[in-house]
Formats: sequence, C-alpha cells, structure tokens
Amino acid sequence: MNGHRTMMRGTAAVAAVLAAVTVPAVGSAPARAADRTPDRAAGAPAGLRITRFLGERRLPHLMKFQGTTVGGLSGIDRDPRTGDWYMVSDDRWRYDPARFYTGRVDIDRRTGRFAGVRITGAHTLTGPDGKPYPGFGKPRSVDPESIRFDPSRHRVLWGNEGDRPDETHQVPLAPLTVQWAGRDGRYRGLLPLPKDLRLTTGHRGPRRNFGMEALAIAPHTIAGMVEGPRYEDGALPTVEHGAVTRLTMWSRGGKVRAQYAYPVDRLPAAPVPAGGVADSGVSEILAVDDHRYLALERSWLQGVGYKIKLYEFDTRGATDVLARRGLAKGRAYRTVRKRLVADLGRYASPAQNLEGMGWGPELRSGERTLVICSDDNFDAQEVTQFLAFAVRGR
Repeated sequence: MNGHRTMMRGTAAVAAVLAAVTVPAVGSAPARAADRTPDRAAGAPAGLRITRFLGERRLPHLMKFQGTTVGGLSGIDRDPRTGDWYMVSDDRWRYDPARFYTGRVDIDRRTGRFAGVRITGAHTLTGPDGKPYPGFGKPRSVDPESIRFDPSRHRVLWGNEGDRPDETHQVPLAPLTVQWAGRDGRYRGLLPLPKDLRLTTGHRGPRRNFGMEALAIAPHTIAGMVEGPRYEDGALPTVEHGAVTRLTMWSRGGKVRAQYAYPVDRLPAAPVPAGGVADSGVSEILAVDDHRYLALERSWLQGVGYKIKLYEFDTRGATDVLARRGLAKGRAYRTVRKRLVADLGRYASPAQNLEGMGWGPELRSGERTLVICSDDNFDAQEVTQFLAFAVRGR
C-alpha cells in the first residue's frame, strides 16, 4: 500500500465509499472457503515457528542519505553471498524518484544479537528510456511495493502496484508491472503478466491500491501476490467475511505457470467510528521452498490502528485458477492451505505498517533469522521499524 494511506485516514468521502463496497460476499462455495479463519488449515503439517524475538531497531524519521529522504520501506531482501540488503521505497516522488536502498543488518551469528540497521547506498529505478519514473498522478508513474534479489543473475526483481482511477481518485492509468533491474537500478526487462492482472478504468481487474504488493523468489519459481481481491473475485474483507486474492506463479525463466487463490482473513476488528476507513490484505510473501511461503496479512483500521499476522501457506493441493475469470461465483475450488505462525502485534507496540520481509543469516544454533520492516508512510506518527526473529522448521 503506498504512502498516500495517510490522506485516506481523514477523508470522510473515502470512508463512505469503502463502507459502500465492503458488502458481504456472494454465498458460493468459493466465498465460504475463503471466509474461514486460520483453523481452516488444521490438516496442514507443522512448519516454521518463531523460537526467539531478537529485537527491534529503527531509523530516524525523514532520515537523509545521499540527497534522498529515507522512508516508505515496503520491501527488503538479502544477497546471501555479500550480506547486502536491498530495501525498496514506495515514495512516488513526494520527496525523490522511485528508488531502492542497499544496507546492512547487523545480526551476530553466534548470539543472535540484533545491533542495528544502516543504509549504505541509494539507487534510482529507471525505465527503458534510462530516465527516472514520473511521480504520483502522472502517466507511467510507478508504486514500488516489493523487492527481491536474484542471486543467480545478480539483479533485483521489484513489484510495481501501478495506479488507476476509482471513485475517489481520478488519476491516469499506470500499468501494474513486475520487472527486473540491475543493482544500479537500471531497467532490465519485465515479467509477463496474465491478462487478469491488467489495471483498467472500470470495475475489472485489480482495485486501486490492491495491486502487486508481494513477491518471492524460490529455487525454481517466482511468485507474486496482489494485495486484495480483484473486482471479479469478490468484495473486500469485512468483520463478517474474508476475501480471496490471487497468487501468480512464474517459472524462473519467466513463463506464467499457474494462479492460486489465497484466503485473506476477515477484518480483525471494526473501525471506529462504525463505517470508518478500513483496508486489509497481504503486504508481503517470502519463499520457504517452491511450495511453501510466509505471508504478512496487514490491516489498518481507523480508530484502532494496525493489526499484523504472519502465516505460512502451502500451494500443494490448491486449484489452479489461472483460466477462471472470476472467483466470486461459479464452481468450487481449493484455496492454498495456511496456518498461523504469529500475531506480530505482540512484539512491538503500537503495531506498525509491516510490509517488507526477508531471510537473514543462519545462526550457529541452526536457527534462521527473519527480518520484517515497516513502511512509515513518511508520517511522523509512524516509524521505520525493523523486527528480527529466530525461526526453526524447514
């Protein structure tokens, strides 16, 4: 979700529109399957578990680095060979052009001590013409929301949520993309997208601010998830029902292989006042292997704040829905199986807008480290936060 969330909070018109569109889902078999709470995965095998919380570290608000303003960190990943971290900002030229940062996350491999985070480089993302992308509200603007490092070819993959007009924002159509860049930020090409992920100006395809939010690179596959349901796939989550969103799978060579439905939880609480602003969806995924992934489900509720849960899910046994135009109606299908790993709100209070997730170094104890970061929306009431965990399970 981009840095314009802050503007949504105080806008009564937006609240009215969201209240109007979050109607109960059609009572078809797929909608009921998506509506189930985490115990729907009771048959799933035990998987990853958090064994230790290693701590929290923060970067200063509106920190300056190499002439840029650091913030809006919406995706992180690590180069296992060098230990460098890649952190993408979703700033849409409110301060600076679309960019990512490199940095170091200091975790002691012997003790697990989490000492801090530092930024070491800033890199502007450029288009095929070699120029920075235009800013918010302009044609061809981009909204970076996720970043992954490809160790096989020493490049990065980043997800661009794009933009489209809706009932509250009349902005030009800017395509949703998943694209490659060099470590210097220069354009290296696109992944092909299935037709159902194309943004439109009507009630078709992904909703505004619910586009490509999450990416993962596994040994033999690339995965990308849109944050919430497309118009054809049903209503947004409410306190009464959940939703389904689509996980797209590519081969490492870039060919679209499949799509699976991921069940998003119902809202964890009602906004205050009733009918206030609420949005909820998947803010990041991370590969465990070619079939298992971690998912961050992030909700923001007016008058309540952020609610964040970490899930593990498995695509094996799920129905390939690539050929299905919509998921709200029609014949039944199987979603991916998911299980709750942790409610992340217990580790830092108040909960922040967690959007980035990456694997850190393996500890001498045999535990893996997991680092999760927040997008502060460049808002003084929020923070750029890094949480580090030790986990076990393969």
